Amino acid sequence: MSTQETSIRNTVESMARKAREAGRGMLRLSTEVKNNVLARMAEALMEQKDSIRQENEKDLAAGREKGLSSAMLDRLTLSDKVMQSMVDGLHEVAALPDPVGEVDEMVKRPSGIVVGRMRIPLGVIGMIYESRPNVTVDAAALCLKAGNAVLLRGGSEAIHSNLALAKALQDALAAENVDPAAIQVISLTDREAVNVMLGLEEYIDLIIPRGGEGLIRFVSENSRIPVLKHYKGVCHVFVDANADLEMASNIVMNAKVQRPGVCNALEALLVHEEIAASFLPLVAARLKEAGVEMRGCPQTKSILPEITAAEESDWGMEFLDLILAVKVVADIEAAMEHIFRYGSLHTEVIVTSDYGNAQRFLREVDASSVMVNASTRFSDGGQFGLGAEIGISTTKLHAYGPMGLKELTTRKFIVYGEGQVRT
Repeated sequence: MSTQETSIRNTVESMARKAREAGRGMLRLSTEVKNNVLARMAEALMEQKDSIRQENEKDLAAGREKGLSSAMLDRLTLSDKVMQSMVDGLHEVAALPDPVGEVDEMVKRPSGIVVGRMRIPLGVIGMIYESRPNVTVDAAALCLKAGNAVLLRGGSEAIHSNLALAKALQDALAAENVDPAAIQVISLTDREAVNVMLGLEEYIDLIIPRGGEGLIRFVSENSRIPVLKHYKGVCHVFVDANADLEMASNIVMNAKVQRPGVCNALEALLVHEEIAASFLPLVAARLKEAGVEMRGCPQTKSILPEITAAEESDWGMEFLDLILAVKVVADIEAAMEHIFRYGSLHTEVIVTSDYGNAQRFLREVDASSVMVNASTRFSDGGQFGLGAEIGISTTKLHAYGPMGLKELTTRKFIVYGEGQVRT
């Protein structure tokens, strides 16, 4: 191991150790103290706004020099609107119910002991993410409210912004007499820092990666710590034979066009063959007007000859763009088979007026969110009533779907006795 690698390991390990120690102190924090810290964080962001923006400009200047796309630069920018949204987010998290300490399922056993379950923090969360510096504040707020310490490692393109935001957050912690090590941003941009982080299972309890599929696969393949994965969002809408066609058209348009670059946007449309000839021209005219490129199967092209022929690689593709794969299917069985083969366990929708088919779709389709007669764009923590989310998990242990405060906790068994011993 080189001198540089040793230095990186020592730095990251020291930060993780401090996070573990801070996490113990978090167990003693009342809801009132946590909410006070969140309010202080909001104040600190506003008080340090000018210095934060100066640091953000360093990242933007470096990004322009490297030739980052306008979309990437937009994600990096801490505009007044983004700063205000972070402040609003902190207040929203403060207003959420605190899950820590909840006790339920209390049952008296034949032995006389009373057994229940108490909700507790996970401990130390390791967050690895790209581009958006606002994730630093969002993740810190949720982890704090759920009683966790968090070790954050953002992308090198946002390093100055992330460190400036971390300073404001740590100042707020210190002002409320909470260990600032509860929220830390790793200042090292070397990739080796991530490798070290992924091996510190004695200090970190869970890794949450947010970013492109390449990042998430790298983290999953190299981590010795449990990872909550979300590789991609390949979301389908299946329009059933007896669907309301106007409703279906509205859902498809919203799911594909409103924000095509997000993980809950529609990527593939499946249409029952009985209504394909009437529905496809209707929706295609609207999609074309919105600038959507359709890529269809042979049966779709026989109805819409002007569209592009779909390649095998289009099925299961997360386009994140105004591109839509379209396939005509024989029935609900064929639709579910296609979703099983090409879906990414994110969000799947059926548009139907058949109650039996709706219930079958809900029961049999494996995805973290399954919907009837609604847009895929509703697959979101805020829309589901979680208040905020740290990400969307497409793995089933321990969370599945949008992750709010409760998903950043676990439950332990608690027992009340009166001197019982086991015989």
